[in-house]
Amino acid sequence: MIVLANTLSAVALVLGSLLNIYFWIVIIATILTWVRPDPYNPIVRTLRMLTEPVFYRVRKWLPFTYTNGLDFSPIIVILAIELVNRIVVASLAQYALTLQ
Repeated sequence: MIVLANTLSAVALVLGSLLNIYFWIVIIATILTWVRPDPYNPIVRTLRMLTEPVFYRVRKWLPFTYTNGLDFSPIIVILAIELVNRIVVASLAQYALTLQ
């Protein structure tokens, strides 16, 4: 049982870290849209490659997120990240603690 608890704890830790990294990627990509950097910069291209598929799906599922030239899909993505982090990751960590 201790192996399962440690595995769930590790999964919760890794998932929480990945969500935190993606949170900051979304924040940086959103700030970069205000500045209009060089689109051929490899860092900008990487950030867009990581965020645009998710933003596109949010815009497709919730068409009201893009109105009057304002794109609110990063806010929806950030809220979803926080929701998953607070519910799924916290539940995994708490369940791992109960198994020990």
